[in-house]
Amino acid sequence: MRKGIIFDMDGVLADTEGYYTRRRDEYLHLMGYRRREDTDFTGSNEKALWETMVPDDPELRQELLMGYRAYRKLHPLPFQEVLDPQVPLLFRALKRRGLKIGIASSSDPKAIAGLVRTAGVEDLVDVQLSGELCRAHKPDPEIYLRSLEALELEADEAFAVEDSPTGILSAKRAGLTVLALRPRHGERLDQSQANGVISRLMDVLDCL
Repeated sequence: MRKGIIFDMDGVLADTEGYYTRRRDEYLHLMGYRRREDTDFTGSNEKALWETMVPDDPELRQELLMGYRAYRKLHPLPFQEVLDPQVPLLFRALKRRGLKIGIASSSDPKAIAGLVRTAGVEDLVDVQLSGELCRAHKPDPEIYLRSLEALELEADEAFAVEDSPTGILSAKRAGLTVLALRPRHGERLDQSQANGVISRLMDVLDCL
């Protein structure tokens, strides 16, 4: 019997990837730096992302990263714009069915908290965990194992909702059944390792 569900945030609860890409590119343009290729960073973590964008100069990479963190504070996520409007509806429906709710995201803790607050679901979310607080990043299972522990659930008592191959693998390695949310804008993501694919968040209810 399923007793809980753990959601990724970026690409699942919120349509954030496009905004993240524009924000990074605008910052790099201001700094006069042009990355060498148009790479898809869906599901990536900060360390891997910057190593890919600035591969050959660790000192410059660190300088750009620290500058970007300051730039990010001045240009926070427009939560109301990126939030999937189905989130509060779905979370309330899950709570009515007695399920625990977790969020396991590579985003920073403030971004997760801001989205939860904007959605008005603070009292519905039992656990929210940022990958920045983990020793290892997705596809390592740590973030999901820690979320399960905090929810006081075994892997076979919960399932995860992800979108990226990295996130799907992380949840699978933690022993979870994984639903993949189909990309909203037709992006090509390999979701073949998921146990099932859904087209919209509310479809979660049909999989309980």
